[in-house]
Amino acid sequence: MSAGSKSPLSAEVISFPEAAAPARSRCLRSDAHDVGVRAFDHAAAYDEDGAFPASDVMALHEAGLLAATLPQGLGGAALSGPALGAVLQQVGWGSLPLGRLLEGHVNAIGLVLRYGDRGHISRIAEEARQGKLFGVWNTDDANNLRLTSVQGRRRLEGRKILASGAGYVERPIITATDEKGHRLMVMPRLRLGERADLSQWTAQGMRASASGAVDFSGMVVAHDEIIGHDGDYERQPAFSAGAWRFAAVHLGGMARLLDLLRDHLRRTGRGQDAHQAARLGQAAIATETAGLWVERAARITEVALETKSHEPVVAYVNLARLAVERAGLDLMELVHRSVGLQGFMRPHPIERVSRDLATYLRQPGPDRALTSAAAWVLECEKPALDLWL
Repeated sequence: MSAGSKSPLSAEVISFPEAAAPARSRCLRSDAHDVGVRAFDHAAAYDEDGAFPASDVMALHEAGLLAATLPQGLGGAALSGPALGAVLQQVGWGSLPLGRLLEGHVNAIGLVLRYGDRGHISRIAEEARQGKLFGVWNTDDANNLRLTSVQGRRRLEGRKILASGAGYVERPIITATDEKGHRLMVMPRLRLGERADLSQWTAQGMRASASGAVDFSGMVVAHDEIIGHDGDYERQPAFSAGAWRFAAVHLGGMARLLDLLRDHLRRTGRGQDAHQAARLGQAAIATETAGLWVERAARITEVALETKSHEPVVAYVNLARLAVERAGLDLMELVHRSVGLQGFMRPHPIERVSRDLATYLRQPGPDRALTSAAAWVLECEKPALDLWL
């Protein structure tokens, strides 16, 4: 599909209006909770450089969560909005690396449903039902990933870095720039372990996310592996508004830290101390504050994607992701003050969860997100009470 033409089969004319039934959403949340319980039990064993939580990803598949965001007619549950947020929170509560992998998988499916043609959608639906894990890899190295034409065949040249699930995601969505400057989405097929290098992922946390670099140089791109058109990946409001999903995973990690703090205070008998009680109360406030931002961001985004309202939802979700970041940082400080040095010692779960959360909270462009949201608030003529209505 060329970057300058519109196919009559593009996702623009494919409608998936249904939403998951409340009973089905509750069942999926319960299933996600069970996955989270098991993932937390496995988390310490997976906390190694280059690790991948294979058994937990299989559990996501067996629970139907890898296909849950597909439309019902394609074997999914049409999971979206706050119901999807609840699932992401439960998985993140069990394991932040697993939650990161699920969020990337959900993002990839959403991009194909939004911009792909019927063939793309059919393919990704079949593979999701089979338990294939997808991902979205957008970060280039210094040379950028390029899409070139050689003797009439399109080839990729370059790498993606910071790619979660590298070596395990067989069908990633990657962005590449062609000779005309068009920014396109490509969905190539990879074999397990192919082209992945996890040696450069030396971050203190998220070790079990199998993050690394993938070199696509020389890979031939088939006609049907290009998704959508020039600029679709960054198209608003979906591009920025989707940030609420990773904030939902962050919230799950925060909820786990609150649980661990409460358990610590009960076990040590220190919960009646006035200072400890105050910190626990502040930790509960921080976690609930993050939860309120995430839930409203999910609701606003769901409505905005139907109404094509861009600026307010992008501004709100930008503020939401930063509010969750701030709440997460405040929560970790409170937990560490309460628990003390024990919370920094391996294999204490507070040490691991804090390390994963601190790493995962570092999302790109926080200053830009804040100032662009502030610019919208400045120009909006509505009273403050009505800004987001």
